[in-house]
Amino acid sequence: MLKLLKRMRSKEVLMCLICAVFLLGQIYFDLKLPDYMSELTVLIQTPGSEMADIWKTGFSMLLCTLASAVLCVACGYLSAKAASGFTYWVGEDLFKHVIGLGQQEMLSFSVPSLITRTTNDITQIQMMIVMGLQALIKSPVMAVWAIIKILGKSWELSAVTAGFVVAICLSVAIIVSTVLPRFRIVQKLTDKINRIARENLTGINVVHAFNAEDYQNQKFDKTNTQMKNTQLKNQRTFAAMQPIMGLGMNGLSLCIFWLGAVLIAGIPAADTAARLTMFSEVVVFSTYATYVVMSFMMLVMIFMMLPAAQVSAERINQVLDTHASIEEGVKTDGKEIGTVEFKNVTFRYPGAAEDDLIDVDFKVNKGETLAIIGATGSGKTTLISLIARFYDATKGEVLVDGVNVKEYSFDGLYNKLGYVTQKAVLFSGTIEDNITFGESQQETTDADIQQAISLAQASEFVSKLEGGSKYQIAQGGRNVSGGQKQRLSIARALARKAEILIFDDSFSALDYRTDASLRAGLNETLTDTTKIIVAQRISTIRHANQILVLDEGRIVGKGRHEDLMKNCSVYREIAMSQFSESELA
Repeated sequence: MLKLLKRMRSKEVLMCLICAVFLLGQIYFDLKLPDYMSELTVLIQTPGSEMADIWKTGFSMLLCTLASAVLCVACGYLSAKAASGFTYWVGEDLFKHVIGLGQQEMLSFSVPSLITRTTNDITQIQMMIVMGLQALIKSPVMAVWAIIKILGKSWELSAVTAGFVVAICLSVAIIVSTVLPRFRIVQKLTDKINRIARENLTGINVVHAFNAEDYQNQKFDKTNTQMKNTQLKNQRTFAAMQPIMGLGMNGLSLCIFWLGAVLIAGIPAADTAARLTMFSEVVVFSTYATYVVMSFMMLVMIFMMLPAAQVSAERINQVLDTHASIEEGVKTDGKEIGTVEFKNVTFRYPGAAEDDLIDVDFKVNKGETLAIIGATGSGKTTLISLIARFYDATKGEVLVDGVNVKEYSFDGLYNKLGYVTQKAVLFSGTIEDNITFGESQQETTDADIQQAISLAQASEFVSKLEGGSKYQIAQGGRNVSGGQKQRLSIARALARKAEILIFDDSFSALDYRTDASLRAGLNETLTDTTKIIVAQRISTIRHANQILVLDEGRIVGKGRHEDLMKNCSVYREIAMSQFSESELA
């Protein structure tokens, strides 16, 4: 928790310091009240006291109460301001850090867990600061201050108060040490519930189509019940705190008054002044002792929240302390233009038992079209992910424009690439927002947007939408079809005017006519742009300058369509499964 609080900005620190000063003032005024109460008691019990003196003392008590109330409101405002400001910056830092992590780190945490850490865990920290800042400062200071005030009054009463305080502290320590491990379990179960709910909502159509509602409900109920039972154990344990505090406060008051009565009874009846003084001390002592116990009760409330906040802070720090395994280079320009080369590249996913790519070697030059084909799981997507540096090669070198991708800055590398992922992804916003998404080396004009839409064969349906390119896309592109989503994703890559275009099975949702029209447009318009196409259809890649055939991570065929039909059995099998001999001829 302290490690996370070190990230607090100077503005929030200043607010906390001012809040601490106000709290000290509030404690001062609160602890002045028992002194006035003692004075008022003496005035009332002393014969011949002036009414003006009683009114004066009462007015002083009222002023102390008002001053304490004003300072309390000011502290509440400042603590809320500091908490919201701090969690705002922590949330922003956490989100930016997560965005900068690589695929390897994202998989190690899991997406549902990262969502929980950036939402629920941040909220836990905010609640802790809002409610805990005042209590953590006020409670110990008030307790110590009150103890100092009562120490010189009666050692018997002081001993009784100390005994109750020790018993309360031991009880709280036992309860907190019991509950803390369970809160870690609760946070992990929160991640799990988030994952199950996210899976269910994302795949709701599949759930309905296969009548799997009961199965999904049971899966959710199992985790939810486990979390409920763990939380019940925590709350039942915490439930013991309130009666312990109540027993401590009331028992302490009873003991003080009983012991005070004994002490007063021990004073000779003739010594009225001494008896009155002792009675006054007992009243004041009882008030101060109540303040001590109340301080510990406030700390108990914090201890009920502290375990959850501590676990949340650890989870947030765990993400912030994780650094991307892929380090950024410094170069922005290459030795060549539009070239991609693999030099004996081997790659294995972290934790995998076998290599996913083995000794891959090829080069594609400026303006050429490289096609990659192979069976499912042969390593096609893995190969092109090394170009975009989602992962680094285990062995060998991946060169873009004659320079190892590890030497490029991220901006320098991605400015050269236009990447269309295997799964088309759209963000909420207009079509225009999606096409101009992100930063590009060159400014994107309205003419560029229209050209990209036209080249991606999306003009036909975009022109029919309300507002055209200003049409609002729903989250995840739910209000457009799969083929429309894919064409808009292609338009987004084309609008970047990149040297190298990478299409990861990006034509799979297109019909043959649209596929052919799109490829023809690319070849006619983007003659100087290097194109790398991953595809399953022979018709999509048969006119490529170079075709790579992958099988279990190895290149088993390399060349043009005609050559591969003669020399590569794997390619020929794929072709024969899609076309007859007469169609291929």
